[in-house]
Amino acid sequence: METVRTAAVAGTFYPDDPTVLRKTIEEFLTKAQSVQGNNGTPHDVPKALIVPHAGYVYSGPVAASAYYRLLAHRHTITRVVLLGPCHRVPIGGLALSSATYFETPLGRIKLDEDLRETVEKMPQVFTFDPTHQDEHSLEVHLPFLQSILADFTLLPLVVGQASPGEVADVLDAVWGGPETLIIISTDLSHYLDYNACQSLDNRTVQSIENFDTAHIDNNQACGRVPLKGLLEIAKIRHMDITTLDVRNSGDTAGSKDRVVGYGAWLLSGGHQISDSDAFAFRTKAILNRHGATLLQLAAASIKRGLTHHEPVKLDLESFPSSLKEPGASFVTLEKNGGNLRGCIGSLQAHAPLAKDIADNAYKAAFQDPRFHPLNAEELADLSLHISILSPAFPMEIQDEADLLEQLRPSIDGLIIQDGGRRALFLPSVWEKLPDKKQFLTHLKMKAGLPGNHWSDDFKASRFITESIHSESLDAPEKLWQDNVK
Repeated sequence: METVRTAAVAGTFYPDDPTVLRKTIEEFLTKAQSVQGNNGTPHDVPKALIVPHAGYVYSGPVAASAYYRLLAHRHTITRVVLLGPCHRVPIGGLALSSATYFETPLGRIKLDEDLRETVEKMPQVFTFDPTHQDEHSLEVHLPFLQSILADFTLLPLVVGQASPGEVADVLDAVWGGPETLIIISTDLSHYLDYNACQSLDNRTVQSIENFDTAHIDNNQACGRVPLKGLLEIAKIRHMDITTLDVRNSGDTAGSKDRVVGYGAWLLSGGHQISDSDAFAFRTKAILNRHGATLLQLAAASIKRGLTHHEPVKLDLESFPSSLKEPGASFVTLEKNGGNLRGCIGSLQAHAPLAKDIADNAYKAAFQDPRFHPLNAEELADLSLHISILSPAFPMEIQDEADLLEQLRPSIDGLIIQDGGRRALFLPSVWEKLPDKKQFLTHLKMKAGLPGNHWSDDFKASRFITESIHSESLDAPEKLWQDNVK
């Protein structure tokens, strides 16, 4: 059965008469091109736009400075992924619409079923129509797209309480090629006087141009979460970003005593994301959403070991899908402010991530051969660290000097193997052994090899980790309680 999400803000944010609407957009685009011309227009098909979403009389001219750049690519772009913040119905995560079409006075746009299927299985994505029903942050862009693109499908996502990493993970999944355009809908500062708005928006512009998500605060952009998600993945892909226009409602329509800021940016170029970066996006999203659960799980497995001499028993069907997928983890216990008390892990994913963490927590406490089994008196002094490992990537090395040259301190975990001997250091070991030579020497000694050992059969692989930790075994319970309130 086909369903339609009808226009909610036609007649308020933009004209509801199709003829007037087309003429309005045409005037915006013509004025934008006459002001900016083709200066700075990249030859590549734009990959992403950042555009404002206020009423057309206020933000339309700024939005047009980005949209007219699509005219030369109107037959190339056939998919649009549109993300904007929720203003009406609060949500956690990213919300899909169940509609078959989105409708404006200019007609209907078919929603992209293939892209919907791609993202709807991700833990941070769900279908929730009420947040779409009256939301303007997505709708106001549709008439521009309908006026410019020849034919396209749409994936609309309302973004609520989510992390930038979770957004970046979704964008990576739908990135596609030149046929796919990503649009981030956001205004800038709200309801400051004209000079204060310009000052704050100028700082936001600098952060956007430098892909500096840490310095975009809550009062700088209402769509900051999807904006930061785009900037995260764009930085990893080494994309180019161009600031097209920055103004506020005091420049376009209205008084200057209480204004809203608007900006438009275009992103293009870049390269394919690496396997390690893709792992980092996925794993950060898992830890942001389920980190408290994993810490609680590890702590519970250790406490059960004290009384039952076995790890905690799991009902895996009750866990979210991302924790049931195979994963490789290391669990590290420290006491008295950083002294190692146990560390056991998996080099390869061979069990569901939740089970792997529960098992390794138990083993770190009771089966690490370097230490006696944990006793109850030690619980109060323990801190808990969980690292999730990427697949190991074999390194092509000519000699030890070449290996040392390739190592990335504080980033790489390292596995070495030679003559039946093997050992691993997590990236966290760099904190105690920051020198490359010292790092490798100690790893050889851990493997039972001389510190100066080298042979033609020496093999090395590297990996990265994403980690979470708790200062005590009781803290995970509080983290869990805070997480579900």
